[in-house]
Amino acid sequence: MNMKRALIILLVLLLLPFTIKLRGETFGQSQSLFTDIKAHEVGDILTVLIFEQSRATQKAETKTEKNTKFSTKGGPGIGTLDFIPMFGASGDNKNTYNGKGENIRNGLLRARMSVTVVDVLSNGDLVIQGSRTIGISGDRETLTLTGTVRQKDITPNNTVDSYLIADAEIHYTGKGNSNTGSRPGFFTRFLNWLF
Repeated sequence: MNMKRALIILLVLLLLPFTIKLRGETFGQSQSLFTDIKAHEVGDILTVLIFEQSRATQKAETKTEKNTKFSTKGGPGIGTLDFIPMFGASGDNKNTYNGKGENIRNGLLRARMSVTVVDVLSNGDLVIQGSRTIGISGDRETLTLTGTVRQKDITPNNTVDSYLIADAEIHYTGKGNSNTGSRPGFFTRFLNWLF
């Protein structure tokens, strides 16, 4: 009899995490003893490991060459036109164009930031959004991130790499003395706009 009672209690304890609701959340998803705690619903926080590196190279080369020669000769006039002296004309024209262009862009951004789940799509993917602002000596640097994450891409320690985020928009902006000092003056920007 004691063995039957022990089996029933064990069965109830095993099914308990899947049947009890705690604070409006499913206990089996958020507080299970057998799974890691990962972001899965609106309001949960997720850590994003940002490592973005981009490199683009563009080269263009154009080469053209054109030669033109022109020559005309004549003698003295005949008959009533014998007063016209000999004449001659010669012309030489040469055009050469050699153009080269090269454009190289490099970008590197490494950061670690936490974002919030703002929506859960019908297929279970998470829409995330977050920003991080750092102020140092009057300068403010802001990093913002939005995108969509598959729940299976979230690691057991609740992190995701930035390259796994779909429709990712990552913006890194700065305001302050260092940003203002590196910006061209008004007159230089006006001349660049004109020409």
